Amino acid sequence: MSASESTSAKTIAIPQGDCAGIGPEIIAKAFRAAPQALQGCFVVGELQTLRRATALAARVAEGEQGMAQPVAVIEEPAEAWAVPAGTIPLLNLPGLAGPQPYGRISAAAGQAAAQCVVWAAQAALRGEIAALVTAPLHKEALHLAGVSFPGHTELLQAEAAAHAGVALEQMPVRMMLANDELRTVLVSIHVSLRDAIEAVTQPQILQTLRITHGALSKNLGRAPRIAVAGLNPHAGEGGIFGREEIEIIAPAIAQARSEGMDVQGPLAPDTVFMRARNTASHPGEFDVVLAMYHDQGLIPVKYLGVEKGVNVTLGLPLVRTSPDHGTAFDIAGQGVADETSLLEAIHMARSLAA
Repeated sequence: MSASESTSAKTIAIPQGDCAGIGPEIIAKAFRAAPQALQGCFVVGELQTLRRATALAARVAEGEQGMAQPVAVIEEPAEAWAVPAGTIPLLNLPGLAGPQPYGRISAAAGQAAAQCVVWAAQAALRGEIAALVTAPLHKEALHLAGVSFPGHTELLQAEAAAHAGVALEQMPVRMMLANDELRTVLVSIHVSLRDAIEAVTQPQILQTLRITHGALSKNLGRAPRIAVAGLNPHAGEGGIFGREEIEIIAPAIAQARSEGMDVQGPLAPDTVFMRARNTASHPGEFDVVLAMYHDQGLIPVKYLGVEKGVNVTLGLPLVRTSPDHGTAFDIAGQGVADETSLLEAIHMARSLAA
């Protein structure tokens, strides 16, 4: 590997997200708050969008006369390392819409956000960057832009499957939300609650366990201790409140154990997250909790602090993390968005890509 290729392999791309939301703002604030920590990172986006964000970040930090961070347009990922700390490297994609009105859903913003993610995903799949850390996008804006995927996870899954030349179902992915106290992985992601219950099948649960075991074994350097939450109150209470635990979840766990995984459950979903939470005064009993559906798994992690949470996509042949929040249209352009979760996502991406 040449020196240039080696440098590119350590580089992290940050797609700008929906420009009507807080994505560009938290990117600008992150580069301002931790310039040394972001060496080797670069933004994938549009120049005027980023300049609007740096001007906003400067006003917040220094007042009306604040000096915006300079932006250096780069042509290749490896050039990010030559950009001095305090300057934001930008790979300016051609044809992107410029800044859109804050807080408004638009096809233009959705299309630009999707193009940035696709570019970064393809670069990661080619081995040109080490990871991508995605700023928030808006699902309605994606829909207006004609993008047929509801979010980052599904879009990245499609890109990875196309790159590998396999069908979508042959590139199974799962969403993990994590902070320094708790990790949770979801059996289903962005579907209705009715459809999520239908997705609680033995093959789906077993596949999720395999993906979780494989990803965290690599990250932790050992087999993870996995807890599986039940679907029903009290994990079904022996079949009184539902038989999914007996007929579906328990057999999947038994199969996982026969494959050498360290799995316990199904456990009562109203207490399993407390048991898994890891603090100085309470070492967690588990490394990760497998949740049956989106809100069951995400509410406990987000309750501990949205600013600390990181979204990680498991099962992809690339490293992708993102902040644990959305576009926050209600506060976009006000200068009050918090960049902490983005910085945590960048830190986790570096550790996963190491």
